[in-house]
Amino acid sequence: MNKPREYFTVESANATLPLVRRIVDDLLVLHPTWRAAVTAYELAQDGADATAESEEARTARLEVGRLAAEVEGCLDELEQVGCHFRDFDIGLVDFPAQREGRVVSLCWHRAEPAVSHWHELTTGFSGRRPLDESFTLRGAE
Repeated sequence: MNKPREYFTVESANATLPLVRRIVDDLLVLHPTWRAAVTAYELAQDGADATAESEEARTARLEVGRLAAEVEGCLDELEQVGCHFRDFDIGLVDFPAQREGRVVSLCWHRAEPAVSHWHELTTGFSGRRPLDESFTLRGAE
């Protein structure tokens, strides 16, 4: 049975930020490390016999898998918190919320001290708007 959807208020989203920030920090280190490992594997395989794997390629492939599992673990942790990771470049996270009877996203990225923006589900980051006083005062509706 699926867990009922939970919505964040600005306050509850901000309360998760110490944990969310640590996970996002890990992701922002792990992801480029994983990409570099993928490149190392591709270089090790370049021109190699398709039926045989060199020791260098094997080691690189295992490292890619290990790092991918760590990235996936971090993404799973964020999902368990109830938020959604959106971007590896800026550490963008969306928190499902309600506003005026519809589902929206509270929006935060790693450079921000607190959740201070929101957007419609259809507009994403490009449609970010600062939280206005009524949203902040009413929280999730």
